[in-house]
Amino acid sequence: MNKPILLLACLAATLSVPAAATSVPLPLPVPSEAAPVPATRTAIPTTATALDPAQLADLRGRYAVWQSLPESERARVRDGARRIAALSPAQQQALRERFAQQDQRFRDGWLLGPQLGQWFPKLQGLFGYLPAEQREPALAILRQLNVDQLAQLSLIAQRTPPQEREQVRSQFLALAPGARDAWLKQHVGH
Repeated sequence: MNKPILLLACLAATLSVPAAATSVPLPLPVPSEAAPVPATRTAIPTTATALDPAQLADLRGRYAVWQSLPESERARVRDGARRIAALSPAQQQALRERFAQQDQRFRDGWLLGPQLGQWFPKLQGLFGYLPAEQREPALAILRQLNVDQLAQLSLIAQRTPPQEREQVRSQFLALAPGARDAWLKQHVGH
């Protein structure tokens, strides 16, 4: 497979570096000065000099986040990139267009990797915006959860009123790993 295509496919599954702020969205948005990725792509630049500074900063940020993903998540992204590369150009374009039509929050959630990406639209209420100091610990905890735990947490996130989200999130993040199952079961039952 063409290395630039694989790199860009993998980078498409990660995020860009955020601007400094008091509250940072968990899936960090592309900085406003960066040009949006068009649904139709022409040629893929093969050198850094072919990119404007905003595009280069975006790719560097995405690569940094890619590096922070667990190896199992990167393997899933590489597998997905191989499957997409095996499709015809028309099928690839149709997938890009379909993805581009999705809500921005949905698209941003996938930038957290395959496991969290599928749950993020439902977790967004609790974890969409975090104080900067909670972001990395929250991601580490969320990545430790199995599918059942993520499903339970997504139910809790959807049921938690906005005025209670910070308290519920803080309680959950403060739990020892062994206490998470009981806490999740207790809160799902509410």
